[in-house]
Amino acid sequence: MKLLLFLFNLIILQSRYRYDDYDEEALGVAVGIMIIYTVFILAFAVLMIISLWKIFVKAGKPGWAAIVPIYNYIVWCEIVGRPVWWVILLLIPCVNIVFSIILCIDLAKSFGKDAGYGIGLALLSIIFFPMLGFGKAQYIGPSVAPQSPPYQPPPTNQPPYQPPPPPPQP
Repeated sequence: MKLLLFLFNLIILQSRYRYDDYDEEALGVAVGIMIIYTVFILAFAVLMIISLWKIFVKAGKPGWAAIVPIYNYIVWCEIVGRPVWWVILLLIPCVNIVFSIILCIDLAKSFGKDAGYGIGLALLSIIFFPMLGFGKAQYIGPSVAPQSPPYQPPPTNQPPYQPPPPPPQP
């Protein structure tokens, strides 16, 4: 019985409440917020693309590589001296966070900055990428040394090893 009274009151209260008074205002506010958010995101994206473009040009790479989705990571790995297969690691969720921070630190070192600047690139990219791209920093080369080939003994001009002759017998 209580359930029926509850449902009856719910139906009557809903029929008396009018949504028409608030729909237009709420919709206007929501659309306004979405427009402001979209403009902010587009401005952020344009700033980051231009900054990355300038960084690539400073490093002697084509600037247009900044706008090609996967190729920009390949170029970034080439700039810092990391192997190209790291791009695969950047596609794995959670793993990509660690390797992105490492790449940012390597990018900072490739431009003569310290690891703290690299952390800034990773965490405050909207500030540090334009500073690196438009600033006076010069590209000094890959921060990661290329891996050396496996160890090979140096060539010698000695004849192959021969055991000493046996001692004389008395």
